[in-house]
Order: sequence, then structure tokens, then C-alpha cells
Amino acid sequence: MLTTLLHPSAGRAEICGHDIVRQRNEVRQDIGVVFQEPALDPELTGEENLDFHARIYGLRPGLRSQRIKEVLALVNLIDKKDARVKQYSGGMKRRLEIARGLIHSPAVLFLDEPTLGLDAQTRRAIWEYIKKMNAEEKTTVFLTTHYMDEADFLCDRIGIIDQGRLLVLDSVDRLKSSLGGDVLSLTCMDTPKLSTRLAKESWVKHMTTQGETLTFATDHGEEKIPLVMDIARSQQISIHSITIRKPTLDDVFLYYTGRNIRDKEQEASVKVRRKRWGVRRQ
Repeated sequence: MLTTLLHPSAGRAEICGHDIVRQRNEVRQDIGVVFQEPALDPELTGEENLDFHARIYGLRPGLRSQRIKEVLALVNLIDKKDARVKQYSGGMKRRLEIARGLIHSPAVLFLDEPTLGLDAQTRRAIWEYIKKMNAEEKTTVFLTTHYMDEADFLCDRIGIIDQGRLLVLDSVDRLKSSLGGDVLSLTCMDTPKLSTRLAKESWVKHMTTQGETLTFATDHGEEKIPLVMDIARSQQISIHSITIRKPTLDDVFLYYTGRNIRDKEQEASVKVRRKRWGVRRQ
């Protein structure tokens, strides 16, 4: 909707002061988009792909040549500018996509799952390019991702969306600190019974259970471990393991959605498979 590809189902929004419905052309001049699926011409060189895109945006010849050099340097592809895109690796293609999205100096760049399917080393390199782009191009980056570590590394503000609803929007540090100083995770055979008992303690915050694992936030977690062990012993519950750590975005996501990101992806995958199966049946 924000990139003007879909009509809003309700409400209204503006990008750089332009209404996304009534001023679509103005919005499109102010944004760049890097889609999840590749949108490069594999038969053209990297430079030719950028030149084609720059022409679409009406960049005059002198500025067009300058911007192509600048964005190629930004993503470290100058030495590959004359190679056909079909010869590029997956990471190189992703970097070229980002360069193309920046060619017309957009105020806002939308990145849809920018590192999906890339290896760990290439993902890290892409992260560095995004950071560099944000600092040098002064571009606001609107990023969608299922990788919590990616969101943690790149984003100043994070919104968690579940079932089409925006559940929370805040800075990374504030989201983590909202859970408490520490996170305790323990495993036992009777999490329902233990969670019911721990819920009575004022120092137990944001408790969640998944199978045999019980997780909650608390301040001064190292001081609470003996208390947890005593409570479990009084309930004749044997704790198999217990760990303490600082809150992560995974903990934040689990608290607000009731399940972790992996469970959510599996649910989505099952729905897609069922839908496809139903279509084949027809």
C-alpha cells in the first residue's frame, strides 16, 4: 500500500507529505523499492540495468552517469559493472538491486526481505551496505524481515505485525527493556502447574510457555534463580535446566504474539500448502 501497488483497504497514509492514493506519481518519485523476488534483466550488464532504471526516472545524461558510479561504489560493484547479471552471485544481485533502488536518490527505500536465502557471510555484507547507504545517502529505510537479528542490527524503530495488526512500535532498546532486566528460561515436565504458581509472584513478568519450556522476565535474575528452585520444589516439580540472559527481540516477539517467529512461519507455510492443495483438487 505504501509503495502504491495496492489500494488501501482502509485509512490513509502519506509518504514525504504525498497522499498514497491521490498523489501516486509524486510518491513514486520519492521512493525506491527492492522487491523480495529479483527484478533485474539477466542479459544486461550491471551498469546497463542501472542506466535503464535511471532513464525511467528521467535522470538527465550527466546526472545519470554520476549516480551510476556513486551507487556502484556504494555497493562495491564497480569492477563488475560490465559483467552480465546472469553471471552475478546471489549476493551481488541483491547489492545491484539495492543500487538500482537508490539510483534516483529516493527519500525512502523499501526493502522486502533483503537477505532472504543468502548465506551468513553475504547477509552480513548486505547489512553493512544498508548501514552505509543510510548514513551516506541520508535515505530512510523501511525494512520487512523475519530475521530478528537483522532487525536488531539494522533498525532504529521496530514494529511487530501479527495477523495483519500492528501490535507494537518502538525503538529496539525500549522494546527489550520493556520486558525487564533479565530473562529466565527453564524446562520441566509440568509447566502449566509451575506457571500458575509463579504467576502469583510480583517479580515475574511477561511469562510464556511452550511445551516443556517456561520463560519469563524479571529484574536481578541471578537473585531469582534460588527462589524459582524453591517454588518448584514446593510444588514437587523437578526443573531440568534453567538459564539467564538479557532480553532479545525474539523474546519481545514471543511476548506480543504468543509464539516465536519460527512457529509463525510454519503456520504460514501450512496455510499455503493447504491452499495449493485445494486448488489442485478443483
